[in-house]
Amino acid sequence: MFVSDFRKEFYEVVQSQRVLLFVASDVDALCACKILQALFQCDHVQYTLVPVSGWQELETAFLEHKEQFRYFVLINCGANVDLLDILQPDEEAVFFVCDTHRPVNVVNVYNDTQIKLLIKQDDDLEVPAYEDIFRDEEEDEEHSGNESDEGSEPSEKRTRLEEIAERTLKRRQRREWEARRRDILFDYEQYEYHGTSAAMVMFDLAWLMSKDLSDMLWWAIVGLTDQWVQDKITQVKYVTDVGVLQRHVSRHGHRHEDEEHALSVDCARISFEYDLRLALYQHWSLHDSLCNTCYTAARFKLWSLHGQKRLQEFLADVGLPLKQVKQKFQSMDVSLKENLREMIEESANKFGMKDMRVQTFSVHFGFKHKFLASDVVFATMSLMESPEDGSGTDSFTQALDSLSRGNLDKLYRGLELAKQQLRATQQIIASCLCTNLVVSQGPFLYCSLTEGTPDMVLFSKPASLSLLSRHLLKSFVCSTKNRRCKLLPLVMAAPLSVEQGTVTMVGIPPETDSSDRKNFFGRAFEKAAEGTNSRALHNHFDLSVMELKAEDRSKFLDALVTLLS
Repeated sequence: MFVSDFRKEFYEVVQSQRVLLFVASDVDALCACKILQALFQCDHVQYTLVPVSGWQELETAFLEHKEQFRYFVLINCGANVDLLDILQPDEEAVFFVCDTHRPVNVVNVYNDTQIKLLIKQDDDLEVPAYEDIFRDEEEDEEHSGNESDEGSEPSEKRTRLEEIAERTLKRRQRREWEARRRDILFDYEQYEYHGTSAAMVMFDLAWLMSKDLSDMLWWAIVGLTDQWVQDKITQVKYVTDVGVLQRHVSRHGHRHEDEEHALSVDCARISFEYDLRLALYQHWSLHDSLCNTCYTAARFKLWSLHGQKRLQEFLADVGLPLKQVKQKFQSMDVSLKENLREMIEESANKFGMKDMRVQTFSVHFGFKHKFLASDVVFATMSLMESPEDGSGTDSFTQALDSLSRGNLDKLYRGLELAKQQLRATQQIIASCLCTNLVVSQGPFLYCSLTEGTPDMVLFSKPASLSLLSRHLLKSFVCSTKNRRCKLLPLVMAAPLSVEQGTVTMVGIPPETDSSDRKNFFGRAFEKAAEGTNSRALHNHFDLSVMELKAEDRSKFLDALVTLLS
């Protein structure tokens, strides 16, 4: 059931005893977790934190801890499946689910006792009505029981034929109701999409309780920016939520100005920016950022010689010498940096890049350290998905720690890993496009990465692989002259484990559907795998990511083509 008063029905309830937090492995979930941790520390609420990267880990962790806890909080996992069916909990267990995945499972919506959904009601949820999905079985049984009692009496008023006709009518009505229910559920569950950031939901709770700190506001901003970077929400939704957070930023700014004593030097100062759409450019060289940002690399077609030439023309148009552009941004001439954003935007418009500047936020930690929200997203994501840190729990802890302003060394390490990942992304995209690895299968585009692909280990986790797939589709749409191919979605296959012979399949919706960001591949993957008895594992919280035995790939793809044709 949906929780209407987060403070009374959630926060004050869980304060009474130790809570178990299950947190998914994505940046928005980490930010929501940081906000909730800060609130729990304020009120001395005891909790245990368990990172989970998929359904198997969630089930295992729940079985391990279920005897010790009554209250469970799930962040960015659990809303889009029947949670009670998967976890089989005891009757006294209560789950508080703060999840951006949509659609929300109808059983979770209409369970009033054990499932409490911490989801904003103003999101366009379109949940079907209770009577359309659930039917009272007892009434049907009573009715059939009454009929059989009446039929046994000799002084029966109605004839036997009338009874049979009525029973037939009831059965037909039941069949019609079940068919209508199937259609309603299919329409409701057909597309996967994302709602309001979990970090923003948690920040709203902190604000309601007047416990919102600058750090919490920054984490909410990073959570929203993660959704934008990963293309999980529409541009309209992003701009709307930026407006909400901008009001909070103004409020915090005024609050600090009114204080008698000036803030300490190392405080967090957040400001709204209308900044360049270039990844990590303030911590890199402008040239490297232009070459490794998906938006500019795709528009210039930097995988070709012609594209490299266009980049040189662009820099000449801006009026930036190559010597300045290729050195660290921090070391560039101050005179060049003064109007840099306006100059780049003006030249970008001439080169067909109308969205070169975006609404975002930045934070200053003291005088020296300045980060854009997208910088922190890339750094945290790279730390969490880094193959260097060994176990998933270590990577999760490193990423979580990097969000605290006391651990800037970890954040800077994350920035270096992010640069490595962005370079590898563009190299793989260039390789795929130059060797024509992206092919049309009819209703969708298909690309298969081979085991020997350089830096493939950087894309072994679902978030980085999904981001690579999205960037590849954007670049392909910019490079192809085939109008029909521009409208197609993409299915990407990448090697997962050579020993087990498995691949990861990722489905990306068409670029033209950017107005709604809805993904139909989750249900399509399920049906194609079931129809061909393919050995598949739906272990990820995003339904459009699936593990598959490499031997079953061809029959799975054939079924997917048939299904989507």
